Amino acid sequence: MTWWRALRQTTRSGLAVERTRLEPLVALRGAAGLAIVIGASLALFGPAVAASSAFGAFQAAIATFQRSWRPRPELAIASGTSLAISTFLGYLTGSHLLLFLVLLALWTFLAGLSWSAGPTIGLIATSNVAIMLVTITLPTSVAAAAGHAAMMVVGGAVQAALVIVFPVRRWGAHRDALADALAAEADYARRLRHDPVAPFDPAPLMTARAAAHITPRQARTRPAELHGARGLAERIRPVLASLADPALGAPAEGPERDRVRELLAAAGAILDAAARAIRHGTPVDLPPAAISTFRTPDTGAILKGPPHRAATRLGTLLRDVVEVATGTATSAPRPAGTAHVDGAVTSGEGHDPTAAAPQRPGEGHPQPLTPPGGTLVRPGLTALVPAAAKAMRATLNPRSPVTRHALRVTTVTVTGYAAGTLLPLGHGYWAPMAAVMVMRPDFSQTYARAVARFGGTLVGVTLATALVQLAHPGTYLSGALAAASAGLMYLLMRTGQFAAQACVAAYVVFLLGMGGEQWTQTVPERVVLTLIGGILAMAAYAVYPAWETPRLRTRLADWLAANGRYAAAVVAHYADPAGKNCPDVRTALLAARTARASWQEALERAEHEPVRHRGLSRAAAADAGQALSQLGRVAMLLEAHLPDRGTPPVPAAAALADALRTATERGAQAVRERRVPEWNPVRDALDAWEPGEAPDRVVRRGGTLLLRALADLSDALDTAPPPMLVDGTDTNAGAGKADGPQGPEDPTTR
Repeated sequence: MTWWRALRQTTRSGLAVERTRLEPLVALRGAAGLAIVIGASLALFGPAVAASSAFGAFQAAIATFQRSWRPRPELAIASGTSLAISTFLGYLTGSHLLLFLVLLALWTFLAGLSWSAGPTIGLIATSNVAIMLVTITLPTSVAAAAGHAAMMVVGGAVQAALVIVFPVRRWGAHRDALADALAAEADYARRLRHDPVAPFDPAPLMTARAAAHITPRQARTRPAELHGARGLAERIRPVLASLADPALGAPAEGPERDRVRELLAAAGAILDAAARAIRHGTPVDLPPAAISTFRTPDTGAILKGPPHRAATRLGTLLRDVVEVATGTATSAPRPAGTAHVDGAVTSGEGHDPTAAAPQRPGEGHPQPLTPPGGTLVRPGLTALVPAAAKAMRATLNPRSPVTRHALRVTTVTVTGYAAGTLLPLGHGYWAPMAAVMVMRPDFSQTYARAVARFGGTLVGVTLATALVQLAHPGTYLSGALAAASAGLMYLLMRTGQFAAQACVAAYVVFLLGMGGEQWTQTVPERVVLTLIGGILAMAAYAVYPAWETPRLRTRLADWLAANGRYAAAVVAHYADPAGKNCPDVRTALLAARTARASWQEALERAEHEPVRHRGLSRAAAADAGQALSQLGRVAMLLEAHLPDRGTPPVPAAAALADALRTATERGAQAVRERRVPEWNPVRDALDAWEPGEAPDRVVRRGGTLLLRALADLSDALDTAPPPMLVDGTDTNAGAGKADGPQGPEDPTTR
């Protein structure tokens, strides 16, 4: 991508305003906390202290809005306290330019490194540096600086108290995440009716898992319908895929396929009903047609073998999802009016009359894997501090994108502050403040935010100045307008940077106007210096970049290795059956999902970078990603058919598992070294396999599909032109024709 095209795309992205769900009550709570702090500070201490405390409350409210599933009061207190410390130390050194520049460089570098600990911590630290540049100009003495710092702590405490006293949708984000996961499963079931190998993005499941991390205290008050449904959704996905896939499930055409389509449609309807019930906290309203589909005994008469087992398991899992969504435990007495749920239970059991009895946890299906105590524990604030320090130390090397970002933002901030101080414009801190707020570790966000910052500043200061000229507000009215601007920013924060920056610009104009500064003293300097800060930020990334494009091969290799470990763990359990509850398989699956998400994030960033592909073209990256997705999908299908404990083992599966583990590790190293990986160990293990009966036949078919996916990966990475004969004929022309369109072997023939 050329620089011109990259700039055009980032400009469009920065100025875009997205349609998203607004949360007016949350915005009103943040604005109310800010208004309380401003009003009390004005009445007790005056405009200067009110401005400082307002900045503390403003930043604390933003901290509580970060993606933490439930607003964390401790984040508001930590934000206000850290801003207070920064302001006090900044004021103490502010009279000595060189000493302050040293402090500013240290603070900015640590803030840049803090992005390695997560976006929430990174944003809080970055905002503290930016706001500190303003607040150190407000006090007039050391005692006053201490008082201003204390009021910032108070501002954070007020926002924390409001979060505790007035919770808004206490479990709303958790409900939405879980409902989105079930809705994604429902959509997947419907797509499988028409495309038996349809892809599935596990992002909703990963989001639901992140939302499930709660503290032990929260676990005691969590609604019953949020217990267990996430683990059930995790287990439904491979069952749906195994039921629909022609290689390991029902044939592609015929009565079995028609029955599978009916079951998938009914499963989608039931999952949608459960998702609605969980999202709104209402009883489950199951469609009668879907219940009838699962209640009929035709399933057992039509489906046999693996498809019938998948249908049976799907009915059991759907029953449990409905019971969880209703807020009842599997072993609890069923309330009146839920007999139709039992109909869905027996549906998956086909014609087996003994299947009507409800199964206890652990008898018919494994329960969600959780740490001791049954909860995915979320660490508290005290535990986050050492974890953040460890993450910062781990990324402290010149090749790390976060370290490069820290060096970049530190250089720009110090340079911008020195330049703003020397320029005869006044308010020189606006240039480094703008640079700090727009700079991020990746290219697209930095450039998009720079454009949004400048455009939003123009709109915000224009509207705010026009309002000041018309209304001539006094001190208290300026404070009220500042609180209203902040509330509007809280409301529109998730619609895009342009709208948010316009509100922030108006907020600063009103807040400084509350302190007695005229618009002629703030608006021109702010516009010019914001432009300078944005240009410095964009130039710094161009001069000292941290491109994602050259690291695509590393991300791809990590995904390959993670998928290989997942596939090997699944195949190994055919040689040593341990039932469906296999912690090592679950751990490997989560690692593979994380690696996949890192690859997709890197690929998305690389698409907007003005850099050559450097060994991995877009077409090769797309084909390689598709091949690895297929590798993970086949492993998931094999997981759905894992043999129960006590099933006769498949000794050959152990050799295949070892071959997969070894070959994918070597293949990952080959990808990093820009070589085409080879899969001879996997091929040899399959060639030495003596076909047998189920489950031998299932894992043998799966092994063939795994090898095919690995071969597709090698084909995607083999971009070297084939050698030509003397007459100009391609030596590979016609290769593979004898194998047919399906590759060297059709697994359905075994």
